[in-house]
Amino acid sequence: MRPADTWKDYELLDATDGNRLERWGETLLVRPDPQVVWKTPRQSPLWARADAVYHRSNQGGGEWEYRRRLPEKWKITCGEGEDKLTLIVSPTGFKHTGVFPEQAVNWAWYAKKIRAAGRPVKVLNLFGYTGGATLACAAAGAAVCHVDASKGIVAWGKDNAAASGLTDRPIRWLVDDCAKFVAREKRRGNTYDGIIMDPPSYGRGPGGEIWKLEDCIYDLISQCEEVLSDKPLFFAVNSYTTGLSPAVMEYMLKTTLIPRFGGKTSCDEIGLPVSATGGVVPCGATAIWEE
Repeated sequence: MRPADTWKDYELLDATDGNRLERWGETLLVRPDPQVVWKTPRQSPLWARADAVYHRSNQGGGEWEYRRRLPEKWKITCGEGEDKLTLIVSPTGFKHTGVFPEQAVNWAWYAKKIRAAGRPVKVLNLFGYTGGATLACAAAGAAVCHVDASKGIVAWGKDNAAASGLTDRPIRWLVDDCAKFVAREKRRGNTYDGIIMDPPSYGRGPGGEIWKLEDCIYDLISQCEEVLSDKPLFFAVNSYTTGLSPAVMEYMLKTTLIPRFGGKTSCDEIGLPVSATGGVVPCGATAIWEE
């Protein structure tokens, strides 16, 4: 497992009995996590000092219980030097905060790969969310096309670019259905040297199109293979569902890309180290093809 360890303003303090205790800057949040199935005693004394706790509803979704008044949004930083990003945190009604901190390990990998390429790199970031991967690639010198179906989320990504001082970088921010966008890019003859895909387990496009990961992921990978350049740099697929293992995603990349491009594939779980115990909470999986 590859745990993210590049944060100064984020820390997973403790995790037990279905919940995570996290520090986001100066704010302590408790959020549910379906992976935290153990019921060990709480180790951190900070559980009682949580500023907000998210409670799930039996009808789906849930709501925050605020124990002190919090700002609607605040900023945290990730990385150092030329890799430093400033991201805006804001608790949402779906328990998310706008940042998936476990992805920092992947952001650092993308940036390193781009800087080492020694040539111009174009990256397509599908299901780009609030833009952490987009900004990491742009900071490393890539031209990035960021696609997400949510207008509000894309606007959040632009705000993150401004906070990180990257508004002058060549980033295209697009609100679109990812599969339909890729199909149009193929018809237009546009290609990319790197593709990042962070698909949700389930979702809807701008026109109400239903997306279910297990049903759609292989076809989308196959479509994306057709918009890769002749000498691509990498292709990364991330999954947050327990129903799709790292090995399954790697198998799809291996059988789709290696026959045409050669290269190699790998896969792994990604996670967050727990300060109180030294353990790592699994937070998803990544499969990668690289030249």
